[in-house]
Amino acid sequence: MDAKKRIEELKKAINHHDYQYHVLDKPTISDVEYDRLLRELVDLEKAHPELKTDDSPTQRVGGAVLEGFEKVEHTLPMLSLANAFNPEDLKDFDRRLKAVAPKATYIVERKLDGLAAALTYEQGKLVRAATRGNGVVGEDITHNVKTIRAVPMTLQKSVDIEVRGEIFMPKAAFLRLNEAREAAGEATFKNPRNAAAGSVRQLDSRIAADRTLDMVIYSLSEHDEDASMTHQETLSYLRELGFKTNDVIACDSIDAVIKACLDIESKRNDFDYDIDGAVVKVNERALYKTIGYTAKSPKWAIAYKFQAEEALTRIEDIRYQVGRTGQITPVAVLRPVDIQGSTVSRATLHNDGYIRDKDIRIGDDVLIRKAGDIIPEVVSVVLENRDAESDPFTMISQCPKCTTPLTRSESEADLYCENPACPARQAEALIHFVSRRAMDIEGMGNRVVEVFYNEGYLQSIPDIYRLKDHREVLIRRAGFGEKSIDKLLTNIEKTKSNSLEKLLFGLGIRYVGEKVAKVLAMHFGTLSDIIQSGVDDLVDIDEVGEKIAQSVVDYMQNDKNQAMLKELQEIGLNMTFTGKRPEAGAFSGLVFVLTGKLDTMTRDEAKAHIEAQGGKVTGSVSAKTNVLVAGEDAGSKLDKAKSLDIEIWDESTLKERLT
Repeated sequence: MDAKKRIEELKKAINHHDYQYHVLDKPTISDVEYDRLLRELVDLEKAHPELKTDDSPTQRVGGAVLEGFEKVEHTLPMLSLANAFNPEDLKDFDRRLKAVAPKATYIVERKLDGLAAALTYEQGKLVRAATRGNGVVGEDITHNVKTIRAVPMTLQKSVDIEVRGEIFMPKAAFLRLNEAREAAGEATFKNPRNAAAGSVRQLDSRIAADRTLDMVIYSLSEHDEDASMTHQETLSYLRELGFKTNDVIACDSIDAVIKACLDIESKRNDFDYDIDGAVVKVNERALYKTIGYTAKSPKWAIAYKFQAEEALTRIEDIRYQVGRTGQITPVAVLRPVDIQGSTVSRATLHNDGYIRDKDIRIGDDVLIRKAGDIIPEVVSVVLENRDAESDPFTMISQCPKCTTPLTRSESEADLYCENPACPARQAEALIHFVSRRAMDIEGMGNRVVEVFYNEGYLQSIPDIYRLKDHREVLIRRAGFGEKSIDKLLTNIEKTKSNSLEKLLFGLGIRYVGEKVAKVLAMHFGTLSDIIQSGVDDLVDIDEVGEKIAQSVVDYMQNDKNQAMLKELQEIGLNMTFTGKRPEAGAFSGLVFVLTGKLDTMTRDEAKAHIEAQGGKVTGSVSAKTNVLVAGEDAGSKLDKAKSLDIEIWDESTLKERLT
């Protein structure tokens, strides 16, 4: 038989049997017969290397060794999910969602505890796999994902498609791996998730191939306006293409969702892989654009996190952290204890009110758990074990780093060190500025910042961009070499061109998170316009309240901050918004205010429709308002709009303009 024809037959047969075994869990041939087919293909490709292709099943065995991971920019951001921890949280999610999309129904599926990844196919062939990374940029892990037999190298149809899913390690494979590592005298992995993540990030794909990874696909990546199928229909389509997907439960009410989540939780130990919750999604994908997104997560989905396991330990001390804004956070030093596969030795105590409410004392035995399976927290004190001689907790009154008296505003529970020169604040501010979500200076992690800060090279944000002046000294310093320092300096220079919102968030202005930073950058366009704005200008912007506005104005009017910003500008940092703006619509550039009761839609629905057409909706009428949409009982906002000669629409006018 012709070698080319036989190779194609073997590839088709092996892919079919991979699908039957790894996706459908219904093998139709024995392992011996499967191995015989694979061996024949290997031999033929060895004899005819010109006929070997990247999508051949023989490429799953690994062998590629990379020097490093390439960066991959996602076509659409890979957002994380907001969390619900109890049925009430799910009901709150339902209330918010139904205000915008009253006819939405839900799908509930198991939330695998693994590593999120995106797979790209061109003409039905796998061309790229990437980690989630920071949600915008991930790492190319194609060489390792090819070793996962549940991932089809070639789809059942010749389509261009991107899918997202979870890479994980089954429990049986995890136990085998740890047994082998223990026998070899190597450190064992704490849990399957760590093992999967470590395997996927190996430069040598043979290591990943040996570790029996698996993958479940949970979504199709496409723009909301292109969605033509429900989520349930999408999963069926993905299965037809050859992907492994999870079982889902369709629910037409939030009560049914809660029942499904609790049912999955009761069976969490029955599955052959770890799950840490359930995911609730709106089934009607055509509604996703209307429902919308926050800066970090979609509003049409939420993760129901299972109740965390608890453990008994002892509080050996209480220490204090000073954040970049000066916020003082007490932290419990715990006798180390294992919870859900990791060792916990610290737990945040939030503030002195939290400690007093729980009556936490040094020396107490306490129950701790991981809130959302991530952050250790104290659940309760075991009072019967308390030493009769123990002293009640007393909060410090001075900064533990600079001894400045601490202050507290009437509206906040936290204490603050207001000394801008406090060394702890400066170090934390630098760590925040270079962090992934801010300026994203690769290679400049916490340890590097702390080393450079302690040695005097970094005392302010502009010093980051002057590190190149110390290149020779840094190269000679123990722990850093010429290659790593030059790479770091190159990465620092790259961030000078970041869009304005990255800089704004990196500055660490109190109350200004990622989303507000982007809103401000998009609205004003340049940093100089933000500096010149007042509180009234800021509160007119959607997402910006008085507290945020005052904080921004205070920061921008501070002489030292202005000098620092001028310095950054002279160094060459970009001070303008260069990101993508929403596509223009019928209301692009118009500022709306909604008031009164609408008949056929809620105010949230009206807002969503206006924003979908490029308009902005603010909460108060001002000279910058273009249109007031007035329903019944409009009140004072209508009077003010009339006095300012602002265009006024009723609900029917809004609906006409929307269509």
